[in-house]
Amino acid sequence: MTTQQLVAEIKRKKSFLCIGLDVDLTKIPTHLLEEEDPIFAFNKEIIDATHHLCVAYKPNTAFYEAYGIKGWKALEKTINYINIKHPEIFTIADAKRGDIGNTSTMYAKAFFEDLSFDSVTVAPYMGKDSVEPFLAFENKHTILLALTSNQGAFDFQIQKINDQEVYKKVLEVSKTWKNASNLMYVVGATKAEYLEDIRQIIPDSFLLVPGVGAQGGNLQDVCKYGMTANIGLLINSSRGIIYAGNNKNFANKSAKKARELQKQMEQILNLL
Repeated sequence: MTTQQLVAEIKRKKSFLCIGLDVDLTKIPTHLLEEEDPIFAFNKEIIDATHHLCVAYKPNTAFYEAYGIKGWKALEKTINYINIKHPEIFTIADAKRGDIGNTSTMYAKAFFEDLSFDSVTVAPYMGKDSVEPFLAFENKHTILLALTSNQGAFDFQIQKINDQEVYKKVLEVSKTWKNASNLMYVVGATKAEYLEDIRQIIPDSFLLVPGVGAQGGNLQDVCKYGMTANIGLLINSSRGIIYAGNNKNFANKSAKKARELQKQMEQILNLL
């Protein structure tokens, strides 16, 4: 999917909502545990109930890898279901990969070719030769961790080297990498006050913004400082949507939560 196609879908749905499919078998409704594949059964109901309200889905691969081969097969069935039933949806493998040379190429092949995701999250710590193999894939996007929403982000990301914060160095240097136009960036919603500075460095890039909802991020603040003329934002909510209900009506409750966010986004987009 190209960036232009993503922007068109955002405008069509009046939504820049991304739903995180982070499936924990201890939290899903118990009746699903009787299914042959409870992870996929849960995801399918969530997707069926919310696909018209969001423009992206983001499975965090750890929640699938934790269940071994069964979890990986559930991930494969989930992405295939989205790609076949809702090909207009932007898909994100939240895998936080990143290694040098051929290893990154193999990670990229796994997510872009085998599983056919549109994008994958990547850690920048090992530098350009760990990221450029992902960027080499046409019409695929690499979402670089820039400034994350967790408390540990203060350990390194905002520390200064020669009077410049590390996250700013990441942003500036990444712009020089080959095929950098395929880059998007992760910026946590709990760091909204940093978005003005971030937009000075990457004024047009799409940002994946986790942390709205359960982690306390504020949608209005993120949009005030982070939105561009082409929107430039994907706002992720995971737990706040997918675990809104815990009975047989859970998907409808998830859809209600998704619609609440979508309606807020529609109001914001109408002001552009």
